[in-house]
Amino acid sequence: MKIMIVRHAEPDYTLDSLTPKGHREAELLSHRLAAVDDVLDYYVSPKGRAMATAGYTLRKVGREGEIMPWLVEFRGTCLDPDKGVVRYSWDYMPRLFHGHPELTDPDRWLTCPFFEGSNVQTIWQETCDGVDGIMARYGYVKDGPVWHAEENRKGTIMLFCHFAVGMAVTAYLTHMSPMLLWHGLFMAPSSVTTLISEERREHEVAWRCLQVGDISHLNAASEPYSTA
Repeated sequence: MKIMIVRHAEPDYTLDSLTPKGHREAELLSHRLAAVDDVLDYYVSPKGRAMATAGYTLRKVGREGEIMPWLVEFRGTCLDPDKGVVRYSWDYMPRLFHGHPELTDPDRWLTCPFFEGSNVQTIWQETCDGVDGIMARYGYVKDGPVWHAEENRKGTIMLFCHFAVGMAVTAYLTHMSPMLLWHGLFMAPSSVTTLISEERREHEVAWRCLQVGDISHLNAASEPYSTA
């Protein structure tokens, strides 16, 4: 099975929509995504910028996407000791990793003192439950670092969402700390991150990342990527 996580195109955050460049990006992206001929389902964040991006592809293929409230951007916030203000957990400065090795551990990162009294654990659980709910539709159940499935399904699902929640989904599927992905990887607007399920033992599946933040559709059209 294949999962394609699509970040929305260049956003106009004030309107929760796309900039003129974002509309160009979404159109170029749609040609690429519409060519994927084995899509089982499309899932979309309720945010306007994600829905606008998905709309270009959905109109081309004559399909509808299912709105998933939990695919809205990762909303976990906590005190940033570096600046003394509350901010998103995925927007810390890299220096904060020093002295806190638990942040890189998929089973211990939430025990970091930074998150005490915050909603980060709640939002992380919401994300995990959301992924579990989608994957159960196709017969995949998480068991620690691996997933069990009676059948390793063929086909693709697409998730149109946002940077931080897209990285959180990737982290949960691959059993990694999301802090590593939030601070070490980049997903440009309209980029595509692709994971595939690998069954090396019968009924036991691991998710492997084929590409992160791919923008080949922009490169092919000589459209510069956005740093938004």
